[in-house]
Amino acid sequence: MSNQKLFNVAVVGATGAVGEQIIKLLESREFPINELKLLSSARSAGTRLTFRGKEVLVQEATPDSFRGVEIALFSAGGDVTKELAPHAIAHGAVCIDNTNAFRMDPETPLVVPEVNIEKINEHKGLIANPNCSTIQMVAALKPLQDKYGIAKIIVSTYQAVSGAGSRAIDEMLRQTRASLDGDTVNPDILPVGSLPVKHQIAFNAIPQIDKFQENGYTLEEMKMVRETKKIMGDESIQVTATCVRIPVVYGHSESVYVELKNDYDLEDVKQLLANAPGITLVDDPAAQQYPLATEAAGKPDVFVGRLRRDLGTERGLNLWIVSDNLLKGAAWNAVQIAEYIAIGQ
Repeated sequence: MSNQKLFNVAVVGATGAVGEQIIKLLESREFPINELKLLSSARSAGTRLTFRGKEVLVQEATPDSFRGVEIALFSAGGDVTKELAPHAIAHGAVCIDNTNAFRMDPETPLVVPEVNIEKINEHKGLIANPNCSTIQMVAALKPLQDKYGIAKIIVSTYQAVSGAGSRAIDEMLRQTRASLDGDTVNPDILPVGSLPVKHQIAFNAIPQIDKFQENGYTLEEMKMVRETKKIMGDESIQVTATCVRIPVVYGHSESVYVELKNDYDLEDVKQLLANAPGITLVDDPAAQQYPLATEAAGKPDVFVGRLRRDLGTERGLNLWIVSDNLLKGAAWNAVQIAEYIAIGQ
């Protein structure tokens, strides 16, 4: 992208886990940057981060921070986006938001580049990045939707603690050491929700991610339901989800059952996925080759395997989908969108 126009770019939430990944990607992808502004809360302001061999001072994010900014990547929580994105847009910036603040806003495109890149052109200053667990699933299912149509999706997720932030990672590691040493485990972070009740994550699986809703599903589960329909552009798809936090640092794994509208050949499906953009097929049961969180960590692709016909439904298909939740699930998806914007200007 070296021959492209240079852009003034802001990263909001620069010191967070996703913000740090965004900065690394902007550098490794040689994004055409004239000036990079790194923004954070007042608590983290004053930190110095390295970009292209130079130290950049992290500044406090304020409404005036966006003067001259053309592309702003937000990853600092929904409340921050709601407060500051309107100011960034008023200053002429296109905002790419990693939070849940505007995902279901009818005026805001919800974009996974491999699925609905054309929606970027409908933006009114703001483009939403979907939930991490939704991104990897729809990226893998889009080729199937295009060829066969999708009637139903049932997904169970096995989500890494990094999705709850760096404090959750620290807690998991601390609890693991305590458990191995026979010491008392004192949960403090997970599950993230409105109640003070916390559970051990070390050597455990917690069937709650985010707050419970009135219908008995968690907000994370409802994000997957609503976002999938919006991204795939089909409200008729039946979607149900169960989201579980497991003691893995990076990489969300998903067991997905999909019911197609038309008959399929399993080998054709494998070839379809093997040729799909952003998808890596790892499907050789005889050699015990299938997607693993440990191997997906640090890579931008979505990994798909364990493809097999459902035993009870003629057009049913089962898949195992794995991806790095901080990369394709957040930072890489956002930078892909930014690259598309840069190329188009």
